[in-house]
Amino acid sequence: MNLVVLVISFVIGSSLYSDEPKYPVSAIKEDMMKGRYAVIRDSEVEWSIESKNSAVYSERRVITILNEKAKELATLTVDYDKLRKIEYFRAAVYDAEGRLLRKLKPQDIVDQSAISGGSLFEDNRVKQGDLAQNTYPYTVELEYSVRYKYLYNFGVFHLYDDDEVSQEKGKYTVIHPKELKLRYRLFKMQQPQVETRPDKRESMVWSFENVKPEKFERLSPDQVIPCVRVAPTDFTFEGYAGDMSTWESYGKWLASLNKGRDVLPEATKQKIKAITKDLKTPEEKSKAVYEYVQSRTRYVSVQLGIGGLQPFEASVVDKTGYGDCKALSNYAVTLLKESGVTAYYATVMTGPNAADVLEDFPSHQANHVIVAVPNGMDTLWLECTSQTNPFGYLGTFTGNRKAMLVTENGGQLVNTLRYDVDQNTQFRIAQVVVQPNGDATATVKTTHRGLQYEDVYTEGQPDDQKKWLQKVTSIPSFDINSFNITNVKDKNPAAIIAMSLTLKRFGTTSGKRIFLTPNLMNRSTYLPERTDARRNNVVTKQAYTDIDTVLYQLPSGIYPEFLPNPVKLKSRFGEYEASFTLDQDKLVYIRKIRMFKGVNAPETYNELVEFYRGVNKADHIKMVFLSKT
Repeated sequence: MNLVVLVISFVIGSSLYSDEPKYPVSAIKEDMMKGRYAVIRDSEVEWSIESKNSAVYSERRVITILNEKAKELATLTVDYDKLRKIEYFRAAVYDAEGRLLRKLKPQDIVDQSAISGGSLFEDNRVKQGDLAQNTYPYTVELEYSVRYKYLYNFGVFHLYDDDEVSQEKGKYTVIHPKELKLRYRLFKMQQPQVETRPDKRESMVWSFENVKPEKFERLSPDQVIPCVRVAPTDFTFEGYAGDMSTWESYGKWLASLNKGRDVLPEATKQKIKAITKDLKTPEEKSKAVYEYVQSRTRYVSVQLGIGGLQPFEASVVDKTGYGDCKALSNYAVTLLKESGVTAYYATVMTGPNAADVLEDFPSHQANHVIVAVPNGMDTLWLECTSQTNPFGYLGTFTGNRKAMLVTENGGQLVNTLRYDVDQNTQFRIAQVVVQPNGDATATVKTTHRGLQYEDVYTEGQPDDQKKWLQKVTSIPSFDINSFNITNVKDKNPAAIIAMSLTLKRFGTTSGKRIFLTPNLMNRSTYLPERTDARRNNVVTKQAYTDIDTVLYQLPSGIYPEFLPNPVKLKSRFGEYEASFTLDQDKLVYIRKIRMFKGVNAPETYNELVEFYRGVNKADHIKMVFLSKT
């Protein structure tokens, strides 16, 4: 679902039409350019709020582009629709000495539909102008302004979004009538300068200069960049007045958008009753309804005006067979209600790297809708946009996070389905027969569950699946003789891969010796870079367990020249074990790794590095066998 998100716009500043040299590169201090590919010379961002349903957002940005890596910063792109009108859109480009090269002319501006993939209807359009040059450095001055016919979401103002772009000076301003009580949250930002303007409105201004972004660090918290979040309390969107001061009141507003959109044709009511009449539990009925929705509908995004927030009526989805996440979820809730099962519409942020909800700051923090079904001490979750998802499975798309239920009593923050270290598993059993020349044959069965279920290509045609297996199987040289992928659809689904392989030169021979790496196909190569100056907490978001058991049938007449000792590694980030057991001409290799999710202090980062170093070393241990003859 593409919920309406306010775009970033450009405030009017100094004129673009002066013939005097402007922004010479020589005026930039050397330390502002070192290690950067662009320098923002000036940035002015302004929200000017006129009423509960009217605002103007503007921005002006002057950027010196030092090399080709920053080429895309010379492009000005602005979205608009019937609720957002562009008031001005202009730009100019200057050479290194600050001489005007050219201004953006009307014929240079591309104005086109912004319909995205998967959308059936959108009224979004986009204007775009490109002033990129082939000679570096140069400077672009970009500005535009957009008038909004509503007041709902201010987005987030980030001090920067690229650690290789510095900024000489900038300003973020929010102007509003005093009676419209705005709320804000700061992260690594100073309090604003607050003034009463001549028009009696209040302004909040954040000013900054000489900003040198810190280098981004892997495995950092969601929020590390200085930012300002602003949200309204009272607002109006397309005639729907709302209050966002609490999650409860915000949920009531969303419920008002859905009111009256739960009507079904009589024939569909009877069909749902027939499908569920012999089913006893809410879970059984929910599964039947979910599979009915999957079989009869498909996902199509629809973004027309308030359509970014309001679903189609259930009767429209029933008739047409399509809808976006809002419409399909509302349809499923309506069908479940007809079957006697209580279900709730729930808003959520999507993606494996979605930021955590700020629980103490009620505001628009979602871009998708799913369905929650209370089930005793449990909750069933339904992803209605997927025609292939197992019943009750959310996965990395919306699992392990907060969602807001839209209930009869308003909004309520709850946890979605959690996937922990004992649910996200990969269990592998392999039997390998090694020949005297180092070639081998193997049969391998791997079961992926939980979030690791998503690692498997379960829905493709056999030829496509075989190509995928050839790409992802981590063995240096092999042929697939046969394979089968079984998709076990469940709340914690499983994907089972069975393969028969021929392994060419699996073992390396040298005279009377055969060298084997017992870890068949799960060798770790990830190694974070060591640092002694970590600034941010270390965040590991996904927990999992892998267990590999490999049985080797060795050639007769060989014996081990070197048999590794068992390996045990333990840290706050995970645990690892590897064992090697030899019984005559049979070798059993067992590898276990458990990785934990959590937040740890910056000084623990190098402990993580050392843990991975130990895992990598253990995974690549070679065994040496000698021939008795």
